[in-house]
Amino acid sequence: MGGWRNISLLGGWFPVTVQVVAAGALLLAVGWRDHRWRWRVLPVVVVAAVLLALLAAYPGARAMRQVDPLPFAVWFWLGAAAGALLVLVAGWRSARWWRRGTALLAAALAAFVCANGINQFVGYYPTLGAAIDDWTHAPLPGQTTLPSAVRAAGAARVPEAGKLVAVTVPATYSHFVHRQELVYLPPIWFVGHRRPVLPVVEMIGGQRGGPGDWVRLANAVQVADSYARLHGGYAPILVFADATGHFSNDTECVNGPKGNAADHLARDLPAYVQKTFGASRNPRQWAVAGFSMGGTCSIDLVVKYPNVFNHFVDISGDLVPYTGTRAQTLQDLYGGSVAARRANEALSVMQAHGHYSNVSGVFLTSADEPRHQREARQLSEAAAKVGIRSRVEINPGTHTWQFAAPAFASTFPWLVTELTTPTSPRA
Repeated sequence: MGGWRNISLLGGWFPVTVQVVAAGALLLAVGWRDHRWRWRVLPVVVVAAVLLALLAAYPGARAMRQVDPLPFAVWFWLGAAAGALLVLVAGWRSARWWRRGTALLAAALAAFVCANGINQFVGYYPTLGAAIDDWTHAPLPGQTTLPSAVRAAGAARVPEAGKLVAVTVPATYSHFVHRQELVYLPPIWFVGHRRPVLPVVEMIGGQRGGPGDWVRLANAVQVADSYARLHGGYAPILVFADATGHFSNDTECVNGPKGNAADHLARDLPAYVQKTFGASRNPRQWAVAGFSMGGTCSIDLVVKYPNVFNHFVDISGDLVPYTGTRAQTLQDLYGGSVAARRANEALSVMQAHGHYSNVSGVFLTSADEPRHQREARQLSEAAAKVGIRSRVEINPGTHTWQFAAPAFASTFPWLVTELTTPTSPRA
C-alpha cells in the first residue's frame, strides 16, 4: 500500500512513463487511415491544436492572472490533449471503436501530463499519496483535535513529539471567511499543569494552496520536533494560517476586495492563540515565516504591525504584493485605492514608519531567482536604514516547495534564538 503512495510525481520513472504512453496513445489514435484523413483533416487538426495551445499560453494565462511563466512542456501537452479530442471528433466516422477509445485515453493522459507539468514547476504534490490525501481532505499525519490535545496535557515527562491541532479560529475582527487552520504545540507545552508562555511563528504558504502546505510539503512539524528533541522539548508554537480563504483567492495578506486577510493574520489569530494556548503576548516573541506569496506577507506584516510581530522569514517573496500588472493589482487588492496600495508595500511602510526596535528577519532566495535576489537585497537595504536587522541568503534551487523546505529548516535555529527572551521556558 505504502509503495504506490510514495511514487514520485516530480521525477523518476512514473512521469516519464505516462508521457511515453500518452504519446503512443495519441499516435495510435491518429493512425494512417485514408488519403483524405492524412492530407486534409489531420493538418487542420494539428494547426487547431497548436493555435489552442498558443491562445492558452499567452492571452489565456494573462487573463487568469498567471504571473510566473510556465514551462513550454505544459503548453505542449495542453495542445496534445486538445489535439486528441479534435482527432476524436474529426475522425469519428472513419475510426473504429477502439481508436475512439484510444483518442479519449490519449486526451486524458496528455491532460494529466500537462497538469503534472504545473505540479513539477511549483513542487506542490511530491508523490501520488500526497495528491490523493489532499484531494480527499485526509487528516495530516499526527493531526488531532483541540479537546484531545488538552486531555494530553499535564504529562510528567517531556513527550517525544509535539502535536498538530486542527482549530477553528473565529473571525472576530476580520470577518474573513477562512478554512480550518492548524497549530503545532511543542512537547514542552504538554508538561505539567501550568502552560508555559511560548513564542509563536505564523506560517503562510503560496497564493494557491492551503494551511496544511507547510506541514505536508515542507515538513515544518518534523523541523520543530527535531529542534525540540535537542532542547528539552522546547520549540515555538507554529500556527499554520489560512491567508487566502480558498485555493485560488490571492489576497497577498492585505485587507481589500478579496477579504480582510491582514486583520485575520494580525488580529484574529494572535488573539485566539494567546487565549487558547497561553502563548506570549510580547511581539518580540512573534514571527511570520512564508514562502512565495507568504514570503511577501512575512515582511509586509512585520513592518505594518510591529506591535504584533518582530521577526520574519521571507522565502522567495516579492518586492510588493501583486496579482498581475500594476493596474490589475491596484483593482484586485485595493479596489483602486493608491493610498491603500502604499499602506501595504513594505518599502513605503518602512519609509513612513521610521525607526523600528527589536525587529529582525532573513531573506532566503534560490540561485534560480535573479529577480527575487535583487528585490531581497533592495528590501534588506531599506530595512537597515530604519533599524531592522536582516540578511540575504542565496542557496541552490528553484521557486518550489522543495527549496522552501530545507531553507526554512536551515534558518529555524536562528529564528528560535531571535524569539527566545531571557524569561522563556527554554531548557
